[in-house]
Amino acid sequence: MVSTTTAADAGGTGTPPRAARGGWPAVIAVTLGIFCIVTSEIMPIGLLTSIGSSFTVSDGTAGLMMTMPGLLAAIAAPVMTVATARVDRRRMLGVFLLLLALADFLAAAAPAYWLVLVSRVAVGIVIGGFWSIGAALAERLVPPASAGRATAVIFSAVPLGSVLGVPAGTFIGELAGWRVTFVVIGGLTAVALALLWLVLPPLPPVRATRLRVLRDMVRGTHTRFALLLTFLVVLAHFGAYTYVTPFLERVTHASAGSVTVFLLVFGAAGVVGNFAGGAAVTRGPRAALGVAAGSIAVATLLLPVLGGRETGAVALLIVWGAAYGAVPVASQTWFAKAAPHTPEAATVLFTASFQATLSLGALLGGVTVDRTSPTTVMTLGGTTAALAIMVVWAHFLRRQPWPEPNRV
Repeated sequence: MVSTTTAADAGGTGTPPRAARGGWPAVIAVTLGIFCIVTSEIMPIGLLTSIGSSFTVSDGTAGLMMTMPGLLAAIAAPVMTVATARVDRRRMLGVFLLLLALADFLAAAAPAYWLVLVSRVAVGIVIGGFWSIGAALAERLVPPASAGRATAVIFSAVPLGSVLGVPAGTFIGELAGWRVTFVVIGGLTAVALALLWLVLPPLPPVRATRLRVLRDMVRGTHTRFALLLTFLVVLAHFGAYTYVTPFLERVTHASAGSVTVFLLVFGAAGVVGNFAGGAAVTRGPRAALGVAAGSIAVATLLLPVLGGRETGAVALLIVWGAAYGAVPVASQTWFAKAAPHTPEAATVLFTASFQATLSLGALLGGVTVDRTSPTTVMTLGGTTAALAIMVVWAHFLRRQPWPEPNRV
């Protein structure tokens, strides 16, 4: 088996070499790329009922547009990273963005629902490949003192996809049809590709990620807790949030315009939560994830009780959005702290577990909403999030120290 040791490790620092150029413009390019990916992935949440109506499929069947990308991303994250371990990372990011643009254009032109699902398969491959590489690039693009802030900026693309991408896409869909929404995001992805190619420096891989490294990571206690917590929190969130539009339409009785505003509020809260979570994880990812899970549990459990009125729904969506905004950065940080010597491998495992659970959550939520109601989906999501709090407490009781990163 090929070792992951490289010239970067030979000096004993364990830190990959900095890029000769790039800096903050490169960070912004990667952030825009992830924004396009996140927006493309979760866009069907705001367009779920309109796309379903176009092809005469149920809400649960329409939810497959969320299930397919997550499933493929979970497979693509380790497979693509290992298969392209020795390929320049800049080149791979460009290929993934090109594939994403083509997938969005295919969805816009699809005459049948199965072609929409084919496009979502391509989106899943992009998510797994781009995230596994791009999410760990901050420390190679900016000076060490700015790496934490650059990471927070890159991860801000996740809530920004909610605060800007999904509401804007929903609004465009209302005005011109959901197909135009996919054309617009495909065009924005093409812009992101051009920008990335202009400002991102060559990024030769510094550690060849191998399957053996991933297997070794899974044996670690901290990594296993990270996997379990990511499973519970992401399952709770996407099992419920994928079907928030049907909930707002049927339970809150919100108009189409109000739903767009509600999603915008949710996303705005997510941006705040992302940066607050980024600051909190420096003191400990355990506390950040615990608070986030508890807040998601409270919000989703109370939605069936207080979400019948718009004021109650908005207030709970703010809590929910802020809580979820902290989840990706807190979860990624937990994986990174669990495996400080193999950052790209940690990102691969984070991406695969996150996306697999996203897919499962959307699938189970779809089955539930078709057989029961959106209210039941919210209750089950809240119950699942509450279980995550117990896992955080169990990790705290073990009082096992985090692995020490290599020192210069």
